[in-house]
Amino acid sequence: MVFVTLPTIKSKSSEKDHLKYLVYNLENLLIDCADAEEDNVVWISDFKGWSISSTPFSLTRQSLHIIQQYYPGLIAVGILTNAPKIFESFWKIMKHFLEPKMDEKVKFVYNDSSESQKILGDMFDLDELEHIFGGRNTADFDINVYAERMKRRDRIRGASTEDNGEATSSRCWTKTTRNSSSV
Repeated sequence: MVFVTLPTIKSKSSEKDHLKYLVYNLENLLIDCADAEEDNVVWISDFKGWSISSTPFSLTRQSLHIIQQYYPGLIAVGILTNAPKIFESFWKIMKHFLEPKMDEKVKFVYNDSSESQKILGDMFDLDELEHIFGGRNTADFDINVYAERMKRRDRIRGASTEDNGEATSSRCWTKTTRNSSSV
């Protein structure tokens, strides 16, 4: 399972709504992974364009708390891609909120690093992985196709909808990785 987040995209949602959305996505991952063993989700966060104002400190801290306290065995590895140098200072602060087991799961990968390519190559078929994450797949992401798929998925599961009738979900999809099987 691969879960992708783009923390640099600005949103008009409140921190409370962000946290609800995080829990919604984690619950979907948990359902998808119900038959699998622990530690089977690869979480990729693309930090291209990140600045210190991109992610509120309190939101990051609360998100880490939720993941570690309520979903401790869900994440196998967290891959942070395209992180600018300034992010390293932010990360040094945030690491203090990570339990040692979770900290060991976090990997920084950079598109121009051979070590990063090895990390990615051990987990993914690089021909399938999108180029923005260090893979060789240059296909564009079509949000409309994706949104329709997620709406169907939510209807099947009986998921609740927002006030406007639109089901929400994350950019999460099932993929075969080299270290885990497709669910």
